[in-house]
Amino acid sequence: MIFHQRLFKEAAMRNLESRIPLRNAATGVILLLLASTGIFAQSSGPRTLEELKAETQKRVDRNVAPAGGLKSEDAREALASIHSLDRDEWAVAWSAIGDRYANRAATEESSDKSKAQQDYLLAWRYYSFARWPTPNSPGKVKAYEKALAAFRSYARFLDPPMETVRIPFEGKEIVGYLRLPNGVRPAPLVLTISALDSRKEESAQGDAALLRNGIGFFAVDMPGTGEAPIKVDVGAERMFSNILDYLATRSEIDSKRILVRSISWSGYWAAKLAYIERARIRGAVIQGGPVDGYFTPEWQKSGLNTDEYLFDLFPARAAIYGVKTLDEFLAYGPRLSLKAEGYLGKPAVPMLIVNGVKDTQVPIADLYALLQSGGSAKEAWVNPDGGHTGRSEEWPNSRIFEEIILPWIKARLAPDTQVSRAQRE
Repeated sequence: MIFHQRLFKEAAMRNLESRIPLRNAATGVILLLLASTGIFAQSSGPRTLEELKAETQKRVDRNVAPAGGLKSEDAREALASIHSLDRDEWAVAWSAIGDRYANRAATEESSDKSKAQQDYLLAWRYYSFARWPTPNSPGKVKAYEKALAAFRSYARFLDPPMETVRIPFEGKEIVGYLRLPNGVRPAPLVLTISALDSRKEESAQGDAALLRNGIGFFAVDMPGTGEAPIKVDVGAERMFSNILDYLATRSEIDSKRILVRSISWSGYWAAKLAYIERARIRGAVIQGGPVDGYFTPEWQKSGLNTDEYLFDLFPARAAIYGVKTLDEFLAYGPRLSLKAEGYLGKPAVPMLIVNGVKDTQVPIADLYALLQSGGSAKEAWVNPDGGHTGRSEEWPNSRIFEEIILPWIKARLAPDTQVSRAQRE
């Protein structure tokens, strides 16, 4: 059997030994392999291969993250062809399903554009799951490239149309998707930032409800993910300030009615922008975002093995920093704390802060740290039975968005004739 592997320094290895019982991979959590290059450990999380396959099928059947939108029969076919925890084997299995839908869509374009669009959408979903949670192997890189192509083929049929925008940035470019509602000019807009393992394509596909309410969106990958030009670091929020600069040049956008929406890790950026860009945005939605405690080594050591995450949590988190070892990872995070950077308690735009008490990926204490920090009024919605981002069986993310987040966004982006600046601030 081939395992996902990550290189640890011996100090990190001793740390893991102190808190995780190391057992054979057929029955336990982590298999250690000795190699001439050092000590490697499986990073698939607290699941064996068979447990991972069973959990994946369960999430597909229940239509929950990160397997939402996949078909049960397709999942059974893909999982039946996976015989190890090798990343490329995972990528090949799910990409094969994506290939089938992409090929079918290409043949349908001339006869039934609606079916072609839906099949491109399905192809994108399977390619995205093939590269999930981060493209850290040749097969996953190829799957991500196919996902981008399939999504842009799907987007060709959208009405209102979606524009792929490329903004020059420090010798590279920021790639985002802009979509505006028909008949609304200038249109209010939500700057939507993708999460640790999702991508701007998920945001763009899921934000159609905004259009139905006369609100446009600009979807972008957060630093360290997707097509973002920079990694996560102190000061990386300048990428979003650059986007706001660009949006102000578009006459069809009401630059005085822009709000930032985030989910999971990207909540960090929404919260930060609520402080540093308070003159240019009307509000910020922080759903399950890290603020302070998340960045401590203590939280990371206890949380990296959560079974709330399907697999490969450490590789996904380490990738956004651009680090490899556990020691590097644990040392990197504390610098990013909004408390350590001195933001908490300063004036900010209105915030809606959302999460679940049972979140094992981001501490619920971070929600309260932000809510109770002073500086400006904030609102919070807390699901006592919710996990990460507040989701639960009763409150899936779709319901949280429709019933909690969307009404708040609409109120914040109401025209000045309906809501005064004093009310907004």
